[in-house]
Amino acid sequence: MVLAQPVLAGMFLTGDVDAIAMHGLNASLLLLVALIVIAAAVAYVLGGRGTLWVLPIGVLLFLADGFQIGAGYTRQLELHVPLGVVIVTTSVLLTAWVWSPFAARPRGARR
Repeated sequence: MVLAQPVLAGMFLTGDVDAIAMHGLNASLLLLVALIVIAAAVAYVLGGRGTLWVLPIGVLLFLADGFQIGAGYTRQLELHVPLGVVIVTTSVLLTAWVWSPFAARPRGARR
């Protein structure tokens, strides 16, 4: 979903005016997904498996999504575009980390 956002914005900019509605809907759904990420991070950390930094990253991602939606609806593109890049990059890096062997290690385990 997060990777679809720049595509939908690009479609709008190239003349597909209906893409902006999908861009907004997808953004709202991403906010819901960010809440689910926070819930998963809480379960992960409280279960004793996860590192503590996962939870603040989830909260920051949720807050960034909220600011991103606000900046988009108020057409503050000088904030909206760079924040979108940060959100996409953070989401991709977090997803890559989740599938890495480092995420599977219990908290405190060292190699």
